[in-house]
Amino acid sequence: MFIDHPIREATVTRIGPRSVDISWRFSSSPVGVEIFRGPLPERIDRTRPVGVTGREDHIVIGHLKPDQPHYFALVGDKAPALIVAERRMPLEGAVNFRDLGGYHTHQGKVVRWGQVFRSDNLARLSKRDLLFLRHLKISTLCDFRTPAETRRSPNKLTQSDSLRYLHLPIQHGEHDPAAAFERIKKGDFQWLSEDFMAQGYVMSVDNFASLWSEFFNTLAAPESRPLLFHCTGGKDRTGTAAALLLSILGVPEETIVADYALSAQYIAGVLKMINDQLEELGVDPHEVAPYFTVTPGRMRTLLDHIRKTYGSAVRYLTEKAGVDMGVIRRLRVDLLADV
Repeated sequence: MFIDHPIREATVTRIGPRSVDISWRFSSSPVGVEIFRGPLPERIDRTRPVGVTGREDHIVIGHLKPDQPHYFALVGDKAPALIVAERRMPLEGAVNFRDLGGYHTHQGKVVRWGQVFRSDNLARLSKRDLLFLRHLKISTLCDFRTPAETRRSPNKLTQSDSLRYLHLPIQHGEHDPAAAFERIKKGDFQWLSEDFMAQGYVMSVDNFASLWSEFFNTLAAPESRPLLFHCTGGKDRTGTAAALLLSILGVPEETIVADYALSAQYIAGVLKMINDQLEELGVDPHEVAPYFTVTPGRMRTLLDHIRKTYGSAVRYLTEKAGVDMGVIRRLRVDLLADV
């Protein structure tokens, strides 16, 4: 059911180790807003607000514990609580770890926070990161890296009684990402182009239908969630997985492209270090930029391919990958909430 909520477009921005700025806009007349907090959406303490506004459109919330996630409920004018959180989790060893919640669909619903996460490499997680991630209560970890990548950079999150590890490797033809940087350092990068990268996205759906079937069947099982999926950079294979999921949930394409493009912002610091290293090796970063950067055109190429070849992401999954339509309906029920 669609509700004309008095608060719209709320975002949470990290402004310090222990503080965030929560901003929003009002759908009509300004109202007072109460802000409640918790380590998970379902564990928000609704008895004591951590902040109260008059009719302002933002508030700074401080004194936050740095070793746990923070989800907020905004309550204004007796309307149902609006849940909001940071898009990127403030981890030390993973720069592109984010919650896929909060995106609006064509049908007037919103993707639930705290259910599905995407990330880059998890091999550099710190002790603080591991403590932080325990609060998310992740049940399943899906790893899209090749065997060579996993051997080179083992996950710090490992299988346990509370965490299932699912290895779903995706490889672009004969190209193994584990060897790519070594090839580039040796001057072997003539194969690398924007078209090569875009075709990798296309091949990941055309050639790995059975993998996507396993991924979505796993995600649809309630005991598998919260679920985290990742690759090495958290942009290409992970971006494809996020695009397929958001597509079948009814999120608009421009939102999907914008979510994909966030990787450029989040990996900027790592990319600078990579470029510095390449220059020291005598490699011009501009010549190999397609491999390390993020361009919205790649995601648009993928979405166009799915639409032109299969009709839609739903038809791709049901007709090419063999996913039952009931699985997609279950995901929509479980992962979408009323606004």
